[in-house]
Amino acid sequence: MYDLVIIGGGPGGLCAGIYATRLRLKTILIEKELIGGQIALTDVIENYPGFPSISGMALVEKFEEHARSFGLEIKMAGVESIASDGDTKVLQTTDGEIRTKAVILATGAKPSRLGVPNEVEMTGKGVSYCATCDGPFFRNLTVMVVGGGDTALKEANYLAKIASKVYLVHRRDQFRGEKIQQERVEEAENIEILRSHILKEVVGDKVVEGVVVEDLKTGESRDIALEGVFIFVGIIPTTDFVNVEKDESGFIISDSKMGTSEPGIFVAGDCRDTPLLQVATAVGDGAIAAYTAEAYIESLVNVTPRTSKNPAKLV
Repeated sequence: MYDLVIIGGGPGGLCAGIYATRLRLKTILIEKELIGGQIALTDVIENYPGFPSISGMALVEKFEEHARSFGLEIKMAGVESIASDGDTKVLQTTDGEIRTKAVILATGAKPSRLGVPNEVEMTGKGVSYCATCDGPFFRNLTVMVVGGGDTALKEANYLAKIASKVYLVHRRDQFRGEKIQQERVEEAENIEILRSHILKEVVGDKVVEGVVVEDLKTGESRDIALEGVFIFVGIIPTTDFVNVEKDESGFIISDSKMGTSEPGIFVAGDCRDTPLLQVATAVGDGAIAAYTAEAYIESLVNVTPRTSKNPAKLV
């Protein structure tokens, strides 16, 4: 029996692990794919305090090293469901059952798809959702970035250092990303910005050969020959395995102390309904969630355990 299970090994989860182990909670962190989550795939981070410029992987390595130094147990597995058996949470994982007093959900989110023709078929064959992962394959070639937020602008700037030409397509007149990133894409000589345009179709048979874009102001379509398409149009929270209150997009609704609609389940980072998806906010969430979870666990100490005679209730 654990005091606390943290699901997700991104910045929020690792920070929660640091705080929880320092609070002397028996804690395990479960990660399904990659320690660090999406941030580990980020080329450069420039807005995390104390590190004017650092790669996402390097920052995550520091987080993980810090967490392990306090004895945090880390397990690579996927969580399939969470159920309640009285005051105990029962997790079914790809590596067996785990029982705990409290859970912190720090599962992050994954990239959204556009849903245009040939997008799925060409994924891994020229269509990508990670410039840091796949950018080097397009050295001295022509690529397109779709999106207008921070991630799209950062990845366009990154790809401009590798590719011979980068088209940046955004459906609106104005970008939504940081001003400094906007300035960089506008100053880059090999980035062509297509505002008020949308990607209509990915063209290719075995690999990407081009795209069709549409000018939203004129309604005209344009064929562009290129080899790579990088899509950054939002994220989908990884929350489908847990039954707590969520918003219409699937992000978990929480209070100011990271509590969810289910007692004993807390949340941190990009999988919750938050106005800002950043490393700094995720680690803040993680710290608060661990602190609140510790208080919840302490509240159970002098309470007579409630063991259900019925099967565990899914949550």
